[in-house]
Amino acid sequence: MSKKSSFSTAGERLTNGLLKENPTFVLMLGMCPTLAVTTSAINGLGMGLTTTVVLMLSNLIISLLRGIIPNRVRIPAFIVIIASFVTAVQLLLEAYIPSLNEALGMYIPLIVVNCIILGRAESYAYSNPPIPSLFDGIGMGLGFSFALTCIGAVREFLGAGTFFDYPIMPDSYTPITIFILAPGAFFVLAALTAFQNYLKESREKVGKEARHIGSGCSEDCMNCSDKGCSKRFYDTTAVNQGKNDELEFIDMEKGDR
Repeated sequence: MSKKSSFSTAGERLTNGLLKENPTFVLMLGMCPTLAVTTSAINGLGMGLTTTVVLMLSNLIISLLRGIIPNRVRIPAFIVIIASFVTAVQLLLEAYIPSLNEALGMYIPLIVVNCIILGRAESYAYSNPPIPSLFDGIGMGLGFSFALTCIGAVREFLGAGTFFDYPIMPDSYTPITIFILAPGAFFVLAALTAFQNYLKESREKVGKEARHIGSGCSEDCMNCSDKGCSKRFYDTTAVNQGKNDELEFIDMEKGDR
């Protein structure tokens, strides 16, 4: 891959996580921290940026080690790498931002098993060069941060009348408490997702493609006709071969009888 094409791919991966494959509003990944920690904008931003740091570093290291990590033990290897960065980030938060660390609580250690990070490691970083993988992690992380901050800001505004802990509503405003409780997270997530779908449909009406969801190679794997593509989420060739071998074995058994 040339230097120019490498940076072009990196830019594509950066915008991809923010728009086409936003992990929260499009792929619906990482719902546990999305619904749990977004009681305020600052909590959503803190959780998103923490995940971004882990995501970009783990993507980079996994991509650099993709020729060394055996395929059979790749998932345990991914978890060890991710857990190392999560531990380092948690220690830094405890030392320098203890209030944020206390607010996020148990959801920082749970980043280790966040499906966004494991999903990008498996579907992209493990089979692509370091620079695009790094930008893929940054793009996905920023998309996650943007989504969590938006959800947290709406919940905080309606539920407390503040924005990043700064009062913006008059004293006569009565906060809608349900929005800072658990049900409020579902209401706001559903509303923002519906708004994004409305924008996509509006773009399609004027002839702009907006529903294309890639899978690490800017192709739609769910509707792809290339069954032997090496960048698919699973090896369809191996699955089909296994089915053929099973049918041949059954035919042999019938012949012996």
